[in-house]
Amino acid sequence: MASPLEDPPMEEEEQRPQLTRALLHRSATNNTSQVAMVGSNPCPIESLDYEMIENDLFDQNWRMRSKADQVRYVVLKWTFCLVIGILIGIVGFVINLAVENVAGLKHDAVSALMESSSYWTAFWVFAGSNLVLLLFASSITAFVSPAAGGSGIPEVKAYLNGVDAPSIFSLRTLGVKIVGNIAAVSSSLHVGKAGPMVHTGACIAAIFGQGGSRKYGLTCRWLRYFKNDRDRRDLVTIGAGAGVAAAFRAPVGGVVFALESLSSWWRSALIWRSFFTTAVVAVVLRLFIELCGTGRCGMFGQGGLIMYDVSTMFDDLMTYHLKDIPTVILIGVIGALLGGLYNFLMMKVLRVYNMINEGGGAHKLLLAATVSILTSCCVFGLPWLAPCRPCPTTGSPSSPDGTCHALNRFRRFHCPPGHYNDLASLFLNINDDAIRNLYSTGTNDVYHPGSMIIFFVASYALGVLSYGVVAPSGLFVPIILTGATYGRLVAMLLGGHSGLDHGLVAILGSASFLGGTLRMTVSVCVIILELTNNLLLLPLVMLVLLISKTVADSFNSSIYDLILQLKGLPHLDGHAEPYMRQLTVGDVVAGPLRSFNGLEKVGNIVHILRTTGHNAFPVVDEPPLSPAPVLYGLVLRAHLLVLLKKREFLAAPERYPKEYVAGRFQAEDFDKRGSGKQDTIGDVQLSWEEMEMYVDLHPFTNTSPYTVVETMSLAKALVLFREVGLRHLLVVPKACDRSPVVGILTRHDFMPEHILGLHPVLLGSRWKRLRWQKGAVAKYFRSLLVWIANSG
Repeated sequence: MASPLEDPPMEEEEQRPQLTRALLHRSATNNTSQVAMVGSNPCPIESLDYEMIENDLFDQNWRMRSKADQVRYVVLKWTFCLVIGILIGIVGFVINLAVENVAGLKHDAVSALMESSSYWTAFWVFAGSNLVLLLFASSITAFVSPAAGGSGIPEVKAYLNGVDAPSIFSLRTLGVKIVGNIAAVSSSLHVGKAGPMVHTGACIAAIFGQGGSRKYGLTCRWLRYFKNDRDRRDLVTIGAGAGVAAAFRAPVGGVVFALESLSSWWRSALIWRSFFTTAVVAVVLRLFIELCGTGRCGMFGQGGLIMYDVSTMFDDLMTYHLKDIPTVILIGVIGALLGGLYNFLMMKVLRVYNMINEGGGAHKLLLAATVSILTSCCVFGLPWLAPCRPCPTTGSPSSPDGTCHALNRFRRFHCPPGHYNDLASLFLNINDDAIRNLYSTGTNDVYHPGSMIIFFVASYALGVLSYGVVAPSGLFVPIILTGATYGRLVAMLLGGHSGLDHGLVAILGSASFLGGTLRMTVSVCVIILELTNNLLLLPLVMLVLLISKTVADSFNSSIYDLILQLKGLPHLDGHAEPYMRQLTVGDVVAGPLRSFNGLEKVGNIVHILRTTGHNAFPVVDEPPLSPAPVLYGLVLRAHLLVLLKKREFLAAPERYPKEYVAGRFQAEDFDKRGSGKQDTIGDVQLSWEEMEMYVDLHPFTNTSPYTVVETMSLAKALVLFREVGLRHLLVVPKACDRSPVVGILTRHDFMPEHILGLHPVLLGSRWKRLRWQKGAVAKYFRSLLVWIANSG
């Protein structure tokens, strides 16, 4: 039997250069478990099982449930959605409130020192506060909860695909994610809040799906309904979508984001619950915004909760014509090229950072300190290259201290009163305010082209260098900011050749760069429209997203897919590669197969559980229980451990009486434990007499597991495995005169590395997208030179 996530040969991997290896470590003691990079540390991972188990015990439990139990279950699901929406809305507001005030106090202190010409003191205050904030975020991440590092979106996506890792949704991870993200974003690091907010929402929802805590007495009979992977998956999906809604005030965008980018399995009922939760988030955020309208939230303002309303002013500028379509196409192509390069550079940097982080906590903090100092030098030093510009004539006049008041939050920096520094207005603001500055319409003359070039290069480079730091950090907002910068730059370079307003082109630049890096279309389109509150942008945003994604797909995968591969998380893609159609499931299933009899000796069960790490075993009835060997079903490892712990053994190999099972076992005894929690065979201590006794496995065996015939194509089996959300897929023989089970397919058997390792002859036919590889480009270039020489 092919065990879940079993080790393939690693000799070739060890021979590869270190920078080109996957960040995937395998356990040497348990060949059925993988260890992937979760956050900043290696963690063991397991597969999730969304299959509905049908056995005698569970069927009896379902028959005993009353109508009131069914109504209670439905009411609880919707109540959870309501509470999850309220909590995520509150957390989203608190994060934005904290960032606005912490970063605002820092920037105000720096501005006051700059106005008094204490330039060096201002720099040391700025760099010192950034360093302290980032080291605090990195410290709690590295030493308290490494799973809270990074964006968290790849881990959420892997979980919804069927991969579980310990601590990714724990209460400790949730706390570190919130506090660490506030500190990291406030430290002027070029990271965002959106990705961590998605992970935060998923954590909050997953905690509700744990069914309470027996250890602390925080549980009841009702909550046990959710102690299964199916309901937990639904809650995590809902929480992740609500996190997007809280980050961008985009309720519809949150639902579509979860559907398009995260979830591998969806149904209409889940859309309703997700939409309800995001609507609750929107209402909660709106309530807090109104409460802060009285000025009781410190420096919290409109910039705290992202909303770039470009529809209320300069309506005549938000127009476009057919002659502007070439400009939109150009922006889409540029966004694709920049996005593909961004993903390529990000992977190289993350591999280097991983080598550094392997040195331990001191190396992680040293890396964070280095990136913080570099960022502070760039953010504070580059504005000195920008010229001082007089305050715009639009808007209200300058204040008595010489600060410009207009649509934007301008910074004087070192400029005289009545002037502003356009580069400092972008660097010395939180990302939300910088994006609002770039999206503002009617501001074509506010920024100098040289400042735009400097800010674009710095934003692009800092975005690549900042993400791998051991701290909660997101990619979404920095990508939006970088895209908006190059959009304005393109509009400046085109000049009179384009009639589009620079703020509009900045929005299209953000959309194209998002499409070129994240490779999302519908969800990004909806989020952009909800951010800008302008439906007139819909055709242009759709066009630019389609172009950028299509072109960028010819270079590499999306940034989240690349990070999944880099971390070693075994994510199953939605497509089957052509070489899978050349193989049958019998070509990849491997032995030896471990199975149990319907009436099995306790000692045999203990021996197999101790010597293997398999998570499910076929149960085969043999004579005298049946005339010939026949497959009875599949029994889970966790259920076997429950049976051993309860010690309900038989002195002879005989079936349990039906009333005996109902009286000694309850369905809740076999409930799935929380994420990352599981019993082990080491917890079971049995005497020699008990080892010689027997267990009747029939009442606890899933009698209707999914099965495929050994001649089915691997591609067809992959579709079934992924769409149903299986952990085990039984392979049965085509002929009747053989053993009733050929083997078991698990997630590992569908991984390309495993398949091509078994059949290396297929390596040449491996499916590839039309991508420009370095060798291919060189080959085509040489061919072009030869053709030109011959033509001459």
